[in-house]
Amino acid sequence: MIAISTRPTGRNWITISFASTLYLCPVLDLLLAEVPERWQAELRLGLQEALVNAAKHGNKLDPGKTVGVRFSIVQNQYWWVISDEGAGFKAPCGCDLDTDNFDSLIAEDVADNSALPHVEQECGRGLFILYQIFDRVEWNSQGTELRLCKEVSSRYRLPRLR
Repeated sequence: MIAISTRPTGRNWITISFASTLYLCPVLDLLLAEVPERWQAELRLGLQEALVNAAKHGNKLDPGKTVGVRFSIVQNQYWWVISDEGAGFKAPCGCDLDTDNFDSLIAEDVADNSALPHVEQECGRGLFILYQIFDRVEWNSQGTELRLCKEVSSRYRLPRLR
């Protein structure tokens, strides 16, 4: 079951919560409804990775725990705040990765971290993707809340995935 609150909290935030699951299609559709078409494939991939991490690694797929997502558009920035009810983790301060081969890595649908170049052990495929897709990737100090931002103001910057 998906719970949606369209009542603004703060800056017109919409809140969605759902029991820990990997069936994310309806959630992703809701989160991407306001995003321009040309950015949807790239952002779907990034949001899917973030939601899977919250449900699988954070909540351990416990159906009694929920994943919460707040979404807002502030000028030309799209914000998602994803939280889980897990124990948290020590979030990396950033993935300092060789991004020259990013497009080919995504196209090959890399199955494990060993194929990623220069990936630090705590920064797996999902985190690598998050740092490539979003302009801002930030965790709270407990590692239970992830803030993602995508700025789409530049008409010259195209999505990585088309």
